[in-house]
Amino acid sequence: MTAPVLIWFRHDLRLADHAALHAALAGGGKVLPLFVLDDAAAGEARYGAAGRWWLRQSLAALAESLAARGAPLLLARGRAETIIPALAAAIGAPEVHAGRAIEPWAREQSRRVAEALGDAGGALRLHTTVVLREPHGFGSGSGKPYAVYTPFAKAMLAAGEPEPPLPAPERIPGVEPPAGGETLDSFGLYPVPGEPDWAAAFPAQWQPGEAGAQARLARFFATSMGAYAEARNLPGVEGSSGLSPHHRWGEISPRQVWHAVRGAAQGPGAETFLKEVLWREFAYHLLWHRPEMPERNLRREFDAFPWQRDEALLRAWQRGRTGYPIVDAGMRQLWQLGWMHNRVRMVAASLLVKHLLQPWQAGAAWFWDTLVDADLASNSASWQWVAGCGTDAAPYFRVFNPVLQGEKFDADGAYVRRFVPELAKLPAAFIHKPWEAPEARLAAAGLRLGRDYPRPVVDPAAGRACALAAFAALKQPGATGEAA
Repeated sequence: MTAPVLIWFRHDLRLADHAALHAALAGGGKVLPLFVLDDAAAGEARYGAAGRWWLRQSLAALAESLAARGAPLLLARGRAETIIPALAAAIGAPEVHAGRAIEPWAREQSRRVAEALGDAGGALRLHTTVVLREPHGFGSGSGKPYAVYTPFAKAMLAAGEPEPPLPAPERIPGVEPPAGGETLDSFGLYPVPGEPDWAAAFPAQWQPGEAGAQARLARFFATSMGAYAEARNLPGVEGSSGLSPHHRWGEISPRQVWHAVRGAAQGPGAETFLKEVLWREFAYHLLWHRPEMPERNLRREFDAFPWQRDEALLRAWQRGRTGYPIVDAGMRQLWQLGWMHNRVRMVAASLLVKHLLQPWQAGAAWFWDTLVDADLASNSASWQWVAGCGTDAAPYFRVFNPVLQGEKFDADGAYVRRFVPELAKLPAAFIHKPWEAPEARLAAAGLRLGRDYPRPVVDPAAGRACALAAFAALKQPGATGEAA
């Protein structure tokens, strides 16, 4: 009789193109699907509030899909290195199959689980489920990991097409779960009962789960792929794929997306989108080789950067009350929908670290708590890119001008009008700089600056000058004060 197998789901909450699930079923035995909520292992990287909302929905969808195929999902809470060996022993499973995690805390968790299983005579088998190619087997000709995106992307393309995705199993013979498992309610992943439901608008915007990921991909192909190269920069239109949270929770694999795009579309939209897939891949490879990335500057000279911590400025930024409409619209979109347009993420992040001189880690922490797609690799790499302290970063002296960015990418103000409704009646000429509007225009719009909407927390020119002065303090050559 074939021994049962335990399949440990992590950040790969799907059935299709799941190499660990495929391997677990290959032997012909019954399987026990498991998810472990291990906040102690994650530490500071424990799932943020918005992420926990998504996780609950995603686990519900996964459980339904597994049950329909014959294998109920077991939920457990606690230390994985204690729970998993005990479950493996309880069902007589000599092997545990799982996806290989990239996050530093999850890698350490894998090590502890493998050690505990080994002590009991079992084994942990890890498989590729979250990246196109494993970071530990992909490097430059010198054998060193890539530190710059462009050569990394070229090497990925030169390595050939990723392997085709695996189909979802039609039938999963399941082991009866032991008694005493957790429930989604006992996980406590929702907003606290009795408190304001900050996630009230999430369900209308998102459909977590594998089916939702496929629906979002189909919608992207039907509505946005052709114009993606240009439209992705316009927050007032639906030009993004909306796949980032599905990617983050592994409801769709990068191989699935890659081959779907290759099979459905050609042209600049498709090529630009695949470059974004490779940026995500690059961030994961960076995190694997530089596990300090979520907390520490990858360019160590930035350790001496003269940040000017100010809780009031940070709070104004978090609440969307900076006085810069494009930034405030983004921060309010983030709070309402758990997501922010990528172009606006860059502008908002630049304002925080450049004009306001707040440490990038403070911005990354807020994004981590409020984004449904909060991803340790992408979040950390992107913040270090904006702050100029990453291995492949925008030069610090390239300072985004929030007014020019708004006028360029939200010319008619549609995005600002949606998320900053107090400015909705301003004409397009002043929607991104209301402080320049004549008093008569402000009165006609029913707007009094400083009461209905704040004045800028810092003057644009003065903020940029302070940023350049702080950068110059690092005694870095080549600071030219380039504006964007």
